[in-house]
Amino acid sequence: MRGVVRLAEPRDIARLQDIENAADTLLAELVRAADWDSAPTGESRYVSPGFVLVVSETTDGDAVGFVHVLGAGRDAHLEQLSVLPDHARRGLGRALVEAAKAEAGGRGSECLTLRTYADVPWNAPFYATCGFVETDPETDFHRLLVDEEARRGVDKYGRRIQMTVQLRRPTRVGN
Repeated sequence: MRGVVRLAEPRDIARLQDIENAADTLLAELVRAADWDSAPTGESRYVSPGFVLVVSETTDGDAVGFVHVLGAGRDAHLEQLSVLPDHARRGLGRALVEAAKAEAGGRGSECLTLRTYADVPWNAPFYATCGFVETDPETDFHRLLVDEEARRGVDKYGRRIQMTVQLRRPTRVGN
């Protein structure tokens, strides 16, 4: 099941926070986090620079997952990927990642980065199967992300890493 991926629309905004909170319960249980923060509002994701893609199981269905990508110069940054737990393991997360890569490349980004847990099976190992490799945070933007994670204390639940994939930019026939 690949799902139907599209740019988020106003009708999707209210669902984003619920999707992320539901998905985060799996991670919070795995790392035994008693004080996991609630997800940002859908509105805050929708209006931030970049884009939000959603996936549904049918063309007119409700969103069951989303990916939020921030723009950061030639780089784009995958800020969040979430799929409702009862829709997991159907290829929807992979479909969102592949669509995010295509959308970011189409918008001129040369690479897509993310920050994730190194040892959570549906984090770094999953992203590696999507072509991401571990990299060092070399830009001011990426170092700010590391600092923000440290401030929020998310690194206490496991080793955090940056991963990057080079994007294929659309090529023009005849050039």
